[in-house]
Amino acid sequence: MANSQYDKFLQEATTADPASDRALGRSRLYGLYTSWCFLHQAAPQPEVAFWAAMKKKQIHPKGSGLRMKGPAAADYILASYPGLV
Repeated sequence: MANSQYDKFLQEATTADPASDRALGRSRLYGLYTSWCFLHQAAPQPEVAFWAAMKKKQIHPKGSGLRMKGPAAADYILASYPGLV
């Protein structure tokens, strides 16, 4: 997967909030990515490749300062908590 697709994911599905104590952790950020891929009909890359790309962008699983936004956030939340539907 080209880095430009990771850039698009970050732009469309995340927002920066460095002061937040509720930033996305490792599993939630990757889960959000898989939801974004599903909505864009793209095959998600393996988690190892995803984190290698995030490392290049200086996004680390702890202290990322990222929060969810947009349709991928809704998809991820509904998929994670099916009782909400």
